[in-house]
Amino acid sequence: MIIAIPDDYHGLVPQLDCLGLLKEHDVRVFRDARPPLETLIDNLREADIIVPIRERTRFTREVIDALPRLKMISQTGRSTHHVDVAACTARRIVIAAGSHASPYTVAEHTWALILAALRHVPEETALMKRGAWRSAFSMGLRGRTLGIFGLGKIGSLIAATGASFGMRVLVWGRESSREAAARAGYAFAPGQRALFAESDVLALMVRLTKDTRGIVKPEDLAAMKPDSLLVNTARAELIEHGALERALAQGKPGRAAVDVYEDEPVLGGDHPLLKLPNALCTPHSAWLEKETYELYFGQAFENIVAFAAGRPQQVVNPEALKKIN
Repeated sequence: MIIAIPDDYHGLVPQLDCLGLLKEHDVRVFRDARPPLETLIDNLREADIIVPIRERTRFTREVIDALPRLKMISQTGRSTHHVDVAACTARRIVIAAGSHASPYTVAEHTWALILAALRHVPEETALMKRGAWRSAFSMGLRGRTLGIFGLGKIGSLIAATGASFGMRVLVWGRESSREAAARAGYAFAPGQRALFAESDVLALMVRLTKDTRGIVKPEDLAAMKPDSLLVNTARAELIEHGALERALAQGKPGRAAVDVYEDEPVLGGDHPLLKLPNALCTPHSAWLEKETYELYFGQAFENIVAFAAGRPQQVVNPEALKKIN
């Protein structure tokens, strides 16, 4: 079978050990970043199976209907929000999905951003290469307040690291976050605005849902300290559109470090945050770790092998299987 893997603009898929699971198949990897619709369809037209890389491409009904040979979508990771499941089921296209990756990779990247931002690591590196000196102090962590908006698996790891540095951990979120904070001995904020006002470092760790989209308002950001740091390695859409850029320009918060954007990938350096001196940006690279890739793609490839053997597994739309049978 022909297996197409779009959106590998990092060129990492051919380096995976688990790719050997597909040695009996014709695997075609495409490195285009946000190609035009016509190019995307041309790349995928002959595919029997597509392996999407996370949620980089939206598989709308228009795209699905333009792929006559498509029999399966084997998703890397658990989310299928970017796939028109109903359109696939109507076409008898099976969708299989994997699981969440380890929470450690995002937690580690979050702390890499925090330390790089507060210790001015990018600026120090650039200055040293020019033979120049920094003229600003770093911010220490001990005794500062680490705000965690959403104390789930990743948020708990970030909080524990902050506590090990001697930070006070302040939590806000749903009842599950309140309960987790109580078990860990962390403080729970009296409200969302208070979390933003009291935090020296604030990490957004909320899952993106219809209820949390735009949950961070301009008023929340305006309540932050002028020397505070907002970190977002969750989803850009948690913050009201354009609010972070405006807040940084006004000096509250003083800095931001982000790994997520509303339109990804960011091409040609064209994003408002990249034009701000108090924003540290990475290109949604928290999960770019070999072990994480091996997990995500290994599961997707195992689902393909099972499907090819007539034993489909981890199926999201079992109705498609009933129609096949």
